[in-house]
Amino acid sequence: MARTVGTTVRGIRAPIIMQGDDLVSIVVDSILTASKAEGFSLHDRDIIGVTESLLARAQGNYASVSDIAASVNEKFTGDLAVIFPILSRNRFAIILKGIAMTGKKIYLFLNYPADEVGNHLMDIDKMDQLGINPYTDVLSEEKYRSLFGEVVPHPFTGVDYVKMYKELVPEGKIEVYLTNDPRVALKYTKQLLVANVHERHRTKRILRSSGGEVVYGLDDILNQPVNGSGYNPDFGLLGSNAASENTVKLFPRDCENFVLAVQQLVKDKTGKLVEVMVYGDGAFKDPLGKIWELADPVVSPGFTPGLSGTPNEIKLKYIADNDLKNLKDEEMQAAIYQRIKEKEDNSQSLGTTPRRITDLVGSLCDLTSGSGDKGTPIVLVQGYFDNYATE
Repeated sequence: MARTVGTTVRGIRAPIIMQGDDLVSIVVDSILTASKAEGFSLHDRDIIGVTESLLARAQGNYASVSDIAASVNEKFTGDLAVIFPILSRNRFAIILKGIAMTGKKIYLFLNYPADEVGNHLMDIDKMDQLGINPYTDVLSEEKYRSLFGEVVPHPFTGVDYVKMYKELVPEGKIEVYLTNDPRVALKYTKQLLVANVHERHRTKRILRSSGGEVVYGLDDILNQPVNGSGYNPDFGLLGSNAASENTVKLFPRDCENFVLAVQQLVKDKTGKLVEVMVYGDGAFKDPLGKIWELADPVVSPGFTPGLSGTPNEIKLKYIADNDLKNLKDEEMQAAIYQRIKEKEDNSQSLGTTPRRITDLVGSLCDLTSGSGDKGTPIVLVQGYFDNYATE
């Protein structure tokens, strides 16, 4: 019988994970329990996704605001500029709280009209009407308020981020400016903490070549433990989330060892060779709020080798509308099967946007598990590598 279903995705429920838990066994046991209860089987090249927060919890990869302050003090000796953080209660507010604990004067520079991932500080149409040039104009907080008013709430959270960030720092210890040129910060201090995520390497390069004397990024803060704290050697504070009012959960470490261990245990228990990935934020954009979901430094910090690269696919509708347009029914289907098996002509992929497999599957997993109370931090994706010709 011909295949009638392609890719299927299941959110797998798991127990609440605590520090020190054997997450490898828990993940595998949760999937095998679900397969027995729901009547499905595992196959070679199935994909198991595990949310990054699950691994970080098992590792106990947490840090306090005082740990953040200590790490900042290791890097900076004087007042510092904090450049281009995203606007987020969960992602940056507690980090700023930790920076403020150093007692240093903070010059906070925010992108406008929106941050790096699309959170807006102002109405872009009003910005245009006022004749503001975001490439050249620098707005002080006072100028910003005089132009846009005292309350500029986020469309979803209702938060005035300029006000919120200022309230996290003792009075007189912070100045806020809106600009898209990081070199503006050099007028105030030569000690610079780059806080953006995806453009951090460029921002660091610009500042260092323009006279910055001490230039670090959030990826350099807590990239090693402080007083026994959690840490991430690759991303530091990037990818961290609020765990409490005074604690952050860091991006997990040693992800590659974890995914390989899960892959091996599944092989031992079922004989199937599956692929495994750790996933965080998906790489998609909200069309209404204009927010790009990806606040983590990467979609997947660790995955098995079979998930490397981009999909090898042809565009079915392209060849059906062109090369095979004069064929009918079974004849066209047979021709399409043959084209899929050959996959010789790269022009047939026209219209297929090249994306990494981990970004695609990680986004699928993130949308499946959500960030609320679904209770499915493990995702099983089956049939992802199948195609129209797969029997």
